[in-house]
Amino acid sequence: MDYFETFYAREGYHRIAGVDEAGRGPLAGPVVAAAIVLPPEGVGEPLFDSKKISAKKREGLYELICAKAIALGVGIVSPEEIDSLNILQATLKAMVHAIEDLSVLPDFILIDGLHSLPLSIPQKAIPKGDQLSNLIAAASIVAKVTRDRLMLQFHEKYPQYNFARHKGYGTREHRKAIERFGICEIHRKTFRGVKEFIR
Repeated sequence: MDYFETFYAREGYHRIAGVDEAGRGPLAGPVVAAAIVLPPEGVGEPLFDSKKISAKKREGLYELICAKAIALGVGIVSPEEIDSLNILQATLKAMVHAIEDLSVLPDFILIDGLHSLPLSIPQKAIPKGDQLSNLIAAASIVAKVTRDRLMLQFHEKYPQYNFARHKGYGTREHRKAIERFGICEIHRKTFRGVKEFIR
């Protein structure tokens, strides 16, 4: 999990950031990205792709990452912007915002996925990077926990959709709620499964 960090550190980069997102696929809610710069020794525990660990484990690692991070940035792009830009461009925008939110400017960026960012900072896009890089895994965990907490807040406002359970993803329960109640302001109106119910 530290191959890329070690490789680019040997190339002379000292402030390497990992960047990942949460929320590309849901029918509702924002897309959230996180950027993390960690100390060379990491956080003292193994890190994993946030989707492969339990919510309780994610919460514990989130607190540990926040405590240990040299710098941590978050970028959030709203459902309205997702509809305006498309989900890929919205995701890249959230990642750029997360980098810009860091208190320390990185000299290299490891990005989860296939796409580079429109920044002048040297960078490497790594498919399935959250399974190959500690920094990207850390960013994955922070992005996921941050987004889940936002969706819990939206659950309080729109309890009929039960966002607390599915976090906006297109589960059977969520789709049935859309059929019954229509859509709300945080639904992504250009997404299939939502746009058919715009009244």
